[in-house]
Amino acid sequence: MTVHFQRELDSLKRKVLFLGALVEKSVQLAANALESRDTEMADLIIAEDRKVDELEVEVEEDCLKILALYQPVAIDLRIISAIIKINNDLERVGDEAVNIAQRVNIMARRPPVDIQFDYILMAEKVESMLKRSLDAMVNMDQDLAYKVCLEDDEIDDMNRRVYDKVKEAIGRQPERVGYLINLLLVARHLERIADHATNIAEDVIYVIDGVILRHAEDELKSTPD
Repeated sequence: MTVHFQRELDSLKRKVLFLGALVEKSVQLAANALESRDTEMADLIIAEDRKVDELEVEVEEDCLKILALYQPVAIDLRIISAIIKINNDLERVGDEAVNIAQRVNIMARRPPVDIQFDYILMAEKVESMLKRSLDAMVNMDQDLAYKVCLEDDEIDDMNRRVYDKVKEAIGRQPERVGYLINLLLVARHLERIADHATNIAEDVIYVIDGVILRHAEDELKSTPD
């Protein structure tokens, strides 16, 4: 049974890594579409999300099958539990990339409004968080996972700055409120991707240490570099 279990677990890990690669590509394309106002790229992101959804269901079914057949314990159980949660977070990242693509399609039909905020920088930081959370998962790198968790505050701050700038812009250009709300939502979608990347990093820490870090800000801030 041990050999069969390990084979099933290895297959499951490969599927999760492939899912991670799919959603990472979707986020990269969403950032590019946002920068270039490229509706064709946005449509591609939306169309490709079906693959993400199908694979997410497949991974979940595999996890449930392994739990039922092999009844893993200790670290093996933590791995399966973490994969179930990571799988869900990855699917939600794909959804947020689709949301950004939909905003791009709306905004591309209208003249741009400059609110003096670097969306590309925010997107790059979010992409980096996602990539490193997946790297932490692949390598079971606890230090890298902690660093990803600590960076979420910066993205939250950027999201708050967008809110302030959009609010100010609406006061100056109330006739462009629809476009400005879409800019606000783009920042929100990026912030949510960062949240999911943080969740993945926390699950990596859970697999390694058996420690659940959700809502444990003091523990994160006291962790040495």
